[in-house]
Amino acid sequence: DVKLLESEGGSVQAGGSLTLSCKISGWTYMSYCMAWFRQTPGGEREGVATIMTGGKKTYEDSMKGRFTISKDSASDTLNLQMTSLKPEDEGMYYCAAGLTYPFCDLDPKDFRFWGQGTQVTVSS
Repeated sequence: DVKLLESEGGSVQAGGSLTLSCKISGWTYMSYCMAWFRQTPGGEREGVATIMTGGKKTYEDSMKGRFTISKDSASDTLNLQMTSLKPEDEGMYYCAAGLTYPFCDLDPKDFRFWGQGTQVTVSS
């Protein structure tokens, strides 16, 4: 079974940085499309960034230049490095994995496997 387990989130002040990690286990497929999403209370789950087989990455516009998604194949870990954090970045962050390669868009419906979520708090 595929399992995704996010690291503990954290609390930072606006302008600060935080890195999230997601340990992937049980992945036996030849290709992947993996992503980070976030959700605020009462809000929809929105895409943050994707990465797929071959290393191509996409970002939601407001995260470009501030967030970096990466995948460490040696440790089977999906990472999200976040810098210049803003209060509006606060929310529950989820890692996700899907089998839509070579397509890899920020649509939560395309992702079959999800982590349990981890909270990021940004204070102004």
